[in-house]
Amino acid sequence: MKKKQKKARNTRKKLDEISCGSAKSFPKQLGLEEHFKCPIWFADQPAFVDDLNKASDSYIETSKKNLKETIDKRNKKFGDKGDMGNVFHSTTLIGDPNFKQLQDYIGATSHNLLNEMGFDLTNYSVFTTEMWVQEFAKKGGGHHTLHTHWNGHMSGFYFLEASEKTSMPIFQDPRAGNIMNLLPEKDTSKVTYASAQVHYQAIPGRLIFFPSYMPHMYSVDLGYEPFRFIHFNCQAIPKGVLNVVQK
Repeated sequence: MKKKQKKARNTRKKLDEISCGSAKSFPKQLGLEEHFKCPIWFADQPAFVDDLNKASDSYIETSKKNLKETIDKRNKKFGDKGDMGNVFHSTTLIGDPNFKQLQDYIGATSHNLLNEMGFDLTNYSVFTTEMWVQEFAKKGGGHHTLHTHWNGHMSGFYFLEASEKTSMPIFQDPRAGNIMNLLPEKDTSKVTYASAQVHYQAIPGRLIFFPSYMPHMYSVDLGYEPFRFIHFNCQAIPKGVLNVVQK
């Protein structure tokens, strides 16, 4: 038994000697450069909330009517759970004058942010290509699984109804190689190089922009309070293509 313990100690000692943590001398100070960073911008713009909530009501009511038959069939077959688990999704808001001010703000801001990121937009025009409003079920269970947005360059949310009791957006590290090899975090309450995900509190009037390649999702809403938000996508389109279309 003693021989086995001694052998184990010797083995651990040898491993310590060759491990990365055993080095006795390194440069006193290592230079640090951060590359391939992923930006997320946010700001609180509550001025739009009341008007856009009213303008959104008819879209959400139409979506609820369209899903009523499907929800009723499910409840009849499996038991009445009300609208639990559903997400009510509007048709496009683009072209509706009630949302034009927000649409213009989103398009102009997306252009500025892409320019700030270092992209040359000389031969491109940025358009808000998609914009819709969603509401999660009053009975809870609404959520979004992890996804990205294809064929776009800037995406984001504008929250109309939300609180600390509702769902919230969660962003995941887009680097697949890093996700594949992650080590355990020392402190999950802190955002560090080891973090795989970050989340943002959803409050009415909060506006969030992020590159469309960012994987994101929404946590399961528990139905305590209403949760409604506008989602949007923007795309930088070559001016040459636009000229062809106009002709």
